[in-house]
Amino acid sequence: MPEVIAEGAFDLGDYEQELSAAPENHAVGTKLLYENDRVGVWEVRLRPGERAPFHIHDRPYFWTVVDAGTGRQRSGDGTYAIRRYEVGDTQFGNHSPEESMIHDLENRGDTEIRFITVELYE
Repeated sequence: MPEVIAEGAFDLGDYEQELSAAPENHAVGTKLLYENDRVGVWEVRLRPGERAPFHIHDRPYFWTVVDAGTGRQRSGDGTYAIRRYEVGDTQFGNHSPEESMIHDLENRGDTEIRFITVELYE
């Protein structure tokens, strides 16, 4: 599990328009690498200072860190966590339309961070 190095709150109003569009934004990465009727395989690649917009996770999925770094994840409830991601860190999320998660991801480090995210289509 990635180490949390800071937590806090942010003003939801700063992202109001993006948050209102998030339930329709199923781009869980920066590039779709592969998709069929069973899975979607995404790359998340962010240079220092870049941010992936708020999006929704409403399917089971997992991600694995390919290139280490530091990221800030803002959640739809107005909280954020800054984490240190190490190569090989992997996490599974068992989301559904009824139990979805909305968040963004910003590279807060000085190196590119890269993940592979795999959504499982039911």
